[in-house]
Amino acid sequence: MTDRSYLTASDLAMDRAAIERSFASHVEYTLAKDEYSVTPRDFYRAIALSVRDRIADRWNKTQQRVFRDADRRVYYLSLEYLIGRLLEDAMLSLGVTGDAKAALADLGIDLAEVTQYEDDAGLGNGGLGRLAACFLDSMATLGIPSVGYGIRYEYGIFRQSIVDGAQVEQPDNWLRYPNPWEIVRPERLYMVRFGGRVETHHEKDRLVFQWVDTDNVMAMGYDTPVPGYRNDMVNSLRLWSAKATHEFDIGTFNRGDYVASVHDKTASENLARVLYPNDQVVQGRELRLRQEYFFVSATLQDAIHRHLERWPDPTNLHEAAVFQLNDTHPAVAVAEMMRLLVDDHGMGWDAAWAVTTRAFAYTNHTVLPEALEQWPVWLFGRVLPRHLQIVYEINRRFLDEVRTRFPGDEARLARMSLIEEGPEQRVRMAHLAIVGSSHVNGVSALHSRILRERLFHDFAEMWPHKFGNQTNGITPRRWLRKCNPALSDLIIARIGEGWIKQLPQLSQLGPAAEDPGFRAGFRAAKRANKERLAAHVLKASKVRLDPDALFDVQVKRIHEYKRQLLPILHAVHLHQLASQGELRVPRVVLIAGKAAPGYDMAKRIILLANDVGATLERDTRTRDSIRLVFLPNYSVSLAELVIPAADLSEQVSTAGTEASGTGNMKLSLNGALTIGTLDGANIEIREAAGPENFFVFGMTDDQVEARRREGYDPHAAYRADRALQDAMDAIASGAYSNGDSGRHRPVIDALLSRDPFLVLADYPAYAAAQLEVEAAYRAPERWAAMAIRNVAGMGRFSSDETISGYARDIWRVPVE
Repeated sequence: MTDRSYLTASDLAMDRAAIERSFASHVEYTLAKDEYSVTPRDFYRAIALSVRDRIADRWNKTQQRVFRDADRRVYYLSLEYLIGRLLEDAMLSLGVTGDAKAALADLGIDLAEVTQYEDDAGLGNGGLGRLAACFLDSMATLGIPSVGYGIRYEYGIFRQSIVDGAQVEQPDNWLRYPNPWEIVRPERLYMVRFGGRVETHHEKDRLVFQWVDTDNVMAMGYDTPVPGYRNDMVNSLRLWSAKATHEFDIGTFNRGDYVASVHDKTASENLARVLYPNDQVVQGRELRLRQEYFFVSATLQDAIHRHLERWPDPTNLHEAAVFQLNDTHPAVAVAEMMRLLVDDHGMGWDAAWAVTTRAFAYTNHTVLPEALEQWPVWLFGRVLPRHLQIVYEINRRFLDEVRTRFPGDEARLARMSLIEEGPEQRVRMAHLAIVGSSHVNGVSALHSRILRERLFHDFAEMWPHKFGNQTNGITPRRWLRKCNPALSDLIIARIGEGWIKQLPQLSQLGPAAEDPGFRAGFRAAKRANKERLAAHVLKASKVRLDPDALFDVQVKRIHEYKRQLLPILHAVHLHQLASQGELRVPRVVLIAGKAAPGYDMAKRIILLANDVGATLERDTRTRDSIRLVFLPNYSVSLAELVIPAADLSEQVSTAGTEASGTGNMKLSLNGALTIGTLDGANIEIREAAGPENFFVFGMTDDQVEARRREGYDPHAAYRADRALQDAMDAIASGAYSNGDSGRHRPVIDALLSRDPFLVLADYPAYAAAQLEVEAAYRAPERWAAMAIRNVAGMGRFSSDETISGYARDIWRVPVE
C-alpha cells in the first residue's frame, strides 16, 4: 500500500473534488493502473480506499479517546458475521454518497455499477450473523466503545447453485480479490493451543497446572472499521486468521518430500478455512470445537493484553470490559477465562471466578436442542484437556451450591449439571454459559418466557435476577435507507430524516395511511422495487415476473421448523385452483435460503420447491396466475433486492420454535404485510402494527405443547382437509416431478409419519389466512394503508433500541 502519510485535511475532505482527487490518486499510485489497464474492479477498490481514508482518521481517534478515557468496552463474541457489502454503508454513514456519485460521474463512471464488484462477506449462515452485523452498526452509532470478534473464514457460507432442482454447494472464495476494508494486524498475534496433557505441581502451597505437549496455532487479527452513522465514532470488527507456528520443515523439503514439508502449516491454517464444517462426521465436529476455542482464546488474550496496557493486573477486568456471548458457540470462553486468570495470571480460583461471572453475559438464540451445543466428554477432553478439568471444577462447586439451595432434590442436580450423564457423557455448553454469566437474555418476549419457564426453568428459579429479555432489532440504515431509497425518500419527504437514527419517529407516518397522495407514493415505490427485482430474476433465472402479481416471499435458512413446506403446498393448491379457472389474485411465490450441507430433509425441501416451480413455469395455461421461484444463493445483497419488493412476508414457523426472527422485521419495515404464527417477535410485530394489519394463523405455543402431549396424528390431519390431500397426493404421484413418483416421496412420508413441526396440523388455518390475504390485496388502497401502518409501527424494532437495552440492563455503559 502506498504511504499516504503526506495527506492533508483538504485531501481527506468530504466534497466532490477531494473525493475525485483521492480516487484518481489510488488508481494511479496505489493500484498502479493507467487508462489502458484499469478495470471496473479497480474502480471499486479505488473508491473503497478513498472512503476508507476518510474513516481512518476517525478510527484512530476513537481508539485513542477510548484508551485515554478508560471507557468500558463491549467485546462482542460471535462465530458468525453477515456484514455483506460495505462500500454503500460506509458512504451513507459518512454522508458522502452524493459527492462520491458525482465525483465518479465526472470521470464517466457509474457508482451504482462499481458497487456491484464488491463481494459479499458471507461469514454467517442466517439471522444470527446478520444480527451481529446490525448490532455492531448500532454500537458505533450510539457511541458505545466495542470490538466485534470472530473468525476470518477464507471460505464463507458456501455458494449455492441449483442443478436439476437440487442444491449444490460450491466454495465461496470471497477473498479471491484483495479486500480493501481490512487492515492486517501482525502485531496482534496470539498462541492458541490444543490437545496435549496437563501436569500439576505445588508452588508455595498452591497447586499449579501446566498444559504441555500441545499442538499450537497462531491467531492473527484482521480489522475492519465499523463507522457510526454521522458521528465520529469508528469501532472495529477483528476477525482471527489461523497461521502456522512454523512455515515449513526445511529439512523435509531438502530431502525432496515437498508435500510433507508444508503439511503442518496447511493443517494449522485449515482451522479458519471454512465456515461450519459438516458436523455429520467426527472430524467436522472436532473442527467446529477447535474453531470455537480458537477465536475465543485469541479474543480473551487480546482483551487482557489491551487491559494490561492500562492497568497492572486483570483483577478489575470486569470493570473495564464486558464480554457478550452471541449464542452458545462461544461458551467455552467461560472456561478459557478461568484458565487464563488462574494458570497464566496466578489468580486464586474464587477471585478469578468473581471476575469471570461479572465479565460475561449470554444471549440465547434458540430453543432447538441441536443448537444448544453439547460436546462428548471424550472429544472435549482430547481437544481441551485443561478446560475439561476446569469445567468439572466449576460443576462441582456449582452443584454444591444447588444442594445448599435445594437440599435432597437429586433430579434437579441431574437437570442442572454441566455434564449430562448417560451412555455418552456430554458437556452442556448452554449450562456453562448460564453459570458463568451475570445476565442471560432471550431475544423476544415469548422466547424469553420459554427460557425462564421451560428450557432453563431450574436456573431461572435459582437466579431469577439473571434472566431478562432484549427483543432483537435491525439497523434502519441498511434495511431501509440503503436498500429501499424509493420508500425512504418518500418517508423523508413526509417526516424528515430523524428516523434514520431514531426509528420510533416512524410513528409519525400513522396518519399518512389515510392520505390518498401518500398511499399513491407508497404504491409507486413498491412497484419500482418489484420491477427492480423482476429485472434481476429475469437476468438470473430467465423467469419473467409480473409486478402486478402478489409477491409472496419467504427468505430464510431452510429448516423444517421454519416450514417452507407451507407455502410450497399452498402453491400447489393455487395451481390446482388456477387450472380450474378459480384463482382470482395472480401470485408469485418467492423462496430463498440455504440448507446445511448435511441436512437431508432441508435439501429435499429445496428440491421440491424447484420442481414445483419448474412445473408451474411449464404450464402455459396458469403460469401468469401462479409461479413459484426459488432464488439461488441467498445473501445479504440479494436480500436487499427481495425485501423491498415483497408484498407478503411468510413468517410461519411452528409456535415456540423461532426465538425472534429478524427477517420478519426487515420485511415489515419495508412495507410487506405478514402472514404468520404467534411465534418469536411476530407477536410483538402484530401488536405494533395492529392486529388488523397482520394475518395471523395457527396454534399458539401452549396449544402446540398440548397437541404433542395428547399424541399428534399427522395422518388424521391429512385426512381432515381435502385440499391438503389433493396437493400432497399430486406431489406423491409425480405430477410435480415429471412423473417421477419416488422423487418427493420421502418428504410426503415424513409429513404423514412424524411431521415434527405440525405442518399438516396448521395448514387449514394457513390456507384460510391466505384467503384473507387475497381479499385484502384485491383492494389496493386498503392494502397500501395496512402496509403503511406496518412501517409506522416498526420503530421499536431498531437495533439501536435493542442495543440501548443491552447497554442499560446488562453492560452498564452510556449511549449517545
